[in-house]
Amino acid sequence: MADNIAYKILTADQMHVLEHEGVFEGAPIDLADGYIHLSTAAQVEETLGKHFAGQAGLWLAAVDLEAMGDAVRWEPSRGGQLFPHLYARLPLVAVTAYSEVHYEPDGALRLPVAG
Repeated sequence: MADNIAYKILTADQMHVLEHEGVFEGAPIDLADGYIHLSTAAQVEETLGKHFAGQAGLWLAAVDLEAMGDAVRWEPSRGGQLFPHLYARLPLVAVTAYSEVHYEPDGALRLPVAG
């Protein structure tokens, strides 16, 4: 997966807002922290397990980091890893693909891809 793509995990209600209002202001944790939490392809499965365990109806939105420009900052978080943080609202136009969270038969997380 390209380095310029990161993922936002959304509830079904949050995905509905993004789809129908064309912008997502952030989840409660995002609003509290002052930025929208994103994860790289390598980080998203751990993020799901750590922060969304047992939740159903989750969605993954692939975010074009280049489209968000200077609003994206790579900052240390879990275990010192650098995570992409979005210091702006997430516009639907910056989302290249989205899908419900789905696991392959081998247990691997299926990431949304455009087209």
